[in-house]
Amino acid sequence: MISKNKIKYIHALEAKKRRQEAGVFIAEGNKLVADMLPFYRCQFLAAKPCWMATQGDIPAEELIVADEEDIRRASLLKNPQDVLAVFYLPTWNLEEVHPDRELVLVLDGIQDPGNLGTIIRLADWFGIEHIVCSPDTADAFNPKVVQATMGALAHVKVFYTELEPYLKQEKAQGIPLYGTFLDGENLYDKKLTQNGLLVMGNEGNGVRPQIKALLDERLYIPPFPPGRETAESLNVAIATAIVCAEFRRREGVKREM
Repeated sequence: MISKNKIKYIHALEAKKRRQEAGVFIAEGNKLVADMLPFYRCQFLAAKPCWMATQGDIPAEELIVADEEDIRRASLLKNPQDVLAVFYLPTWNLEEVHPDRELVLVLDGIQDPGNLGTIIRLADWFGIEHIVCSPDTADAFNPKVVQATMGALAHVKVFYTELEPYLKQEKAQGIPLYGTFLDGENLYDKKLTQNGLLVMGNEGNGVRPQIKALLDERLYIPPFPPGRETAESLNVAIATAIVCAEFRRREGVKREM
């Protein structure tokens, strides 16, 4: 049985301040928790016996066999599954990121947790291991973001830093800097490198002017057919998927040549 104090503790982790103070985050769902266990140290895990029976040894500091009512009271989800877990936050270092030899996503003020979670999931799909975010981008360990990643946080590392000095530093090293803009050049006509930094902007305002000024290559995703009246812009997660797919398609073509 999950105690009232433990339930209060779990619910408090919905707030970023509480997560940072405790150095932990929450994940829920049968597959999601199973995917995270090999990569994050687990402080607490509560699950129904049916889920535990499928896992073998579970590396949790505190392990509780719970029934459906326990999970329902502790869960932050409208439709809880069979397990929830509290994991320790990772200690990643920005020095792990090497845009001189890999493609790295940069997020400038992405606010919606669903968008951020989807972008992390897309990064995992396209083999992008690192995402660098502005401080005002949504927290990657917000419970809604964690759920939306569908386990991709097991393979993608997310960093937060002031983007302007970071991009200036990388630009000085000759790293290609890309961004997406409505006034950019056709994505499919541009030369794309296998490495560099790809900047995606805020849902409503796009990339900040001071960041835009640093970018070497400004990409535009053209509508089809040309000249047809369409919506003003694409959702940022959809735009990220299209651009990443084109980068990887070009890389695949080069390998075949």
